[in-house]
Amino acid sequence: MSEPLTISFQGAARTVTGSRHLIRCGSRRVLFDCGLYQGRRDEAERINRTFDFEPGELDAAVVSHAHLDHTGNLPTLVARGYRGAVHATPATAELCGVLLPDSAFLMERDVEHVNRHRHHGEPQRTPLYSPADVDRTLERLVNHGYHDTWTLFENVRVTYLDAGHILGSAFTLIDVESEGRRLRLGMSGDVGRAGRPILRDPESASGVDVLVMECTYGDREHPAAAETVRQLGEVVERTLGRGGRVLIPAFAVGRTQELVATLHDLMSRKIVREAPIYVDSPMAWRATQAYRHHPECFDDATRRAFEERDGEPFGFDRLHYVVTVEQSRALNERRAPCIVIAASGMCEGGRILHHLQHGLPEARNTVLFVGFQAEGTLGRRLRDGMSPVNIFGEPIERRAEVVALDGFSAHADQRELLAWVAMLKPAPRAIYLVHGEPGPAEALAGRLRERFPSEVRIPRRGEEFSLWN
Repeated sequence: MSEPLTISFQGAARTVTGSRHLIRCGSRRVLFDCGLYQGRRDEAERINRTFDFEPGELDAAVVSHAHLDHTGNLPTLVARGYRGAVHATPATAELCGVLLPDSAFLMERDVEHVNRHRHHGEPQRTPLYSPADVDRTLERLVNHGYHDTWTLFENVRVTYLDAGHILGSAFTLIDVESEGRRLRLGMSGDVGRAGRPILRDPESASGVDVLVMECTYGDREHPAAAETVRQLGEVVERTLGRGGRVLIPAFAVGRTQELVATLHDLMSRKIVREAPIYVDSPMAWRATQAYRHHPECFDDATRRAFEERDGEPFGFDRLHYVVTVEQSRALNERRAPCIVIAASGMCEGGRILHHLQHGLPEARNTVLFVGFQAEGTLGRRLRDGMSPVNIFGEPIERRAEVVALDGFSAHADQRELLAWVAMLKPAPRAIYLVHGEPGPAEALAGRLRERFPSEVRIPRRGEEFSLWN
């Protein structure tokens, strides 16, 4: 009889954030991704501090890409006793060196603020992890390039393919052999979109027996790219025309770089009037430097522009990176029209909160969402039309226009996910849908069952399945 081969869904099960999947290969245990759950503070605190396994008993950790909902809880894992390697692509490793220290810094600031304003009798909070925990985590990173097959341990080999989601993102193939049996497990991570600027299209593979796939946008189709760019131009021109600021909460990695390139193109073609673009995020500046270091991840058009036109799409005169706190505060004193891009993308921390605090009460301004807003986040409440909303414990009336453009998502939509699965010939025997809320997951599961002979499941948190079956 073959050794046990199982997967237990420890996070991002019927929810979008907090990816964490435990794979057992005989006596070996592998954790795939270890992300932060993002949502209401108390719930997130409880989930992020809890592991249903002993970190010290893990043999390896493998990550798909650098976004914090996939890597942001690695320092907690290390602080709790994990001593093994963390496997990643070179670009993912460099981006982790940007995102994880920033995460620890923001946690400390958030805890300090909450403790200063806690009610009498409430316990003191502590950060989830410290900068020292981050340093110990970064020391454990081991790099593997795309298409390089490497041995995780005996009878288990791993290959990274390009997922086309963000710089360094990977579709991970895990090949297992046991007593004459073979199985190929595919872990999608986050699936990107074909034809998007900067990065290459998502890659596929043959012979995948079991697929674990994200379904963030499993119930909808994004607008065509040209339509999304047209809508962006309309929103920006409308806001600048009335003398307002466009406030864009954006992830520092991926979305910010794509937005900068698109806005530059719109202004160059005179579709949008000239206005300064401020990227108010030291982390976004450092992430952009990582993009500069890894042109091997670019599509052909971006690589040519980067090499022939002085580093475009990451450098031009109308773009200003805001690094210091003083510079950031000064932006809120500006009266002239401008565009401000700041993290975090779901408005759960970072400098965007200060810009919202000052900008939401003014009707001339626009808050523009260009990414998914998870349940329980401030971004979701704003997108759903809530007013007032609490920022730093104070109610803020929303008079600014709020617009959401889903077409900028770096996640594949339903049509794109189905097309991607169709390339995995033959169809996987089993598909597990993760990283999506129940509605999108159920919608995509129905379409998958219509088109493919695969057994499709939507696991609950903590559910474990044998992969040999």
